[in-house]
Amino acid sequence: MSDLKSSYELAMERLKKKDADAGVERRPVTDAQKAEIAEIRSRYEAKAAELEIVHVRDMWTINDPDARATADDEYRRTRERLGAERDAKINKVRDAEGGGLG
Repeated sequence: MSDLKSSYELAMERLKKKDADAGVERRPVTDAQKAEIAEIRSRYEAKAAELEIVHVRDMWTINDPDARATADDEYRRTRERLGAERDAKINKVRDAEGGGLG
């Protein structure tokens, strides 16, 4: 069989080398970390769904175009903040030694 590598395999090797050169070390995620990450994602999906329900309900009651635009901007910023919080918590779990709740 040939030792030719796919472009995907070559790209992954380059990325791993780049991370190693930059001093970035990525340890495998433990089962406990996977469970905690899944819980974080689930919690933030629920928060986002609740936020969307409230936003849609509020949009039905707002007739002023400027007020609607303001409400849309606030909704978008809140969604972005929730996403950033979620990602930060996930990264904290991934970077933790041995996982664990926290």
